[in-house]
Amino acid sequence: MPGAYPPAAPTLSGNNLTIDRLLLQPTYLQRYLRTIPQQRFIADQLLTGRIRSTGGAVLYEQSESIFNTRSVEAVGAGAEYPRDTTSAGTAALAAVSKWGQATSLTDEAIKREVYQASLLDRTLRKVANTIISKVDRLATSAMASAVTATSAAGTTWDNTSAIAFRDVEKAGAKIVDQNQGYKADAVLMSTTKYAMLITDPAIAAMRRRETVENPVYGGLMENLGPYTIIATAVANLPSDDVWVYDSTMLGAMVDEGEVDPGYASMDNGLQFKVQRVDERDAWDIWARRITVPIVQEPSCAVKITGTGSLG
Repeated sequence: MPGAYPPAAPTLSGNNLTIDRLLLQPTYLQRYLRTIPQQRFIADQLLTGRIRSTGGAVLYEQSESIFNTRSVEAVGAGAEYPRDTTSAGTAALAAVSKWGQATSLTDEAIKREVYQASLLDRTLRKVANTIISKVDRLATSAMASAVTATSAAGTTWDNTSAIAFRDVEKAGAKIVDQNQGYKADAVLMSTTKYAMLITDPAIAAMRRRETVENPVYGGLMENLGPYTIIATAVANLPSDDVWVYDSTMLGAMVDEGEVDPGYASMDNGLQFKVQRVDERDAWDIWARRITVPIVQEPSCAVKITGTGSLG
């Protein structure tokens, strides 16, 4: 027999009081958000520097050499040392933007949801994930636009003769050989390229056998030699290529960290705010991140081309 619509409100009111109290208190909401397993920003793994902006913009330098322009010379006894001026990078300016979204929770939705905490959890996750996805695409696009160095793969990674580890090492060597103090230590790729990587026969032959850390036993492959593997959906990348880079030098996320009244701030830069809207019998929920990605050392990254478009 079909049920009546709308369904009757639940008789237990204790949960309603709990969720109302949670929504009214930013401090409680912040504690609740910390219990949610957060999807990590790829942006913060790609651009690991942390810069706080207080005026809405940041002035920074790109491609600062670690050497002076003048060569060292032999100095005779009693002679004056040759002088040189320390070189500076190219000045650049970036303005932060407020990336955000709002949604609503009606009193009816809260009262008629069997698991009310689950409703709030899903609502917050959707808003947060939408912002995370946008910021990730901004960061990867900034990297792809700034990085011009390339290294050709031996063949596409879905080819049985592909040697993915060699392709990564060749790109890493190109970074190190610039003699600018770079250390290639991370590789960014799509999840499909990650699938090709962990099933590469040459890599499989070099892994320890009969251990649950191997992917075939359910383990994850988080490192390839000295490189940390960062895999994300191909939709978050400007192209289905592979990037090798120095994670300590590439760039930074510039966040405006001041928290306005009523907002709960998270460690990953996300800020949430909840407000009661009595005239609509609802709650409005905002989420935002005030940020801009900057690439400070584009020369410390190399794009591996020719791996194939597999996404």
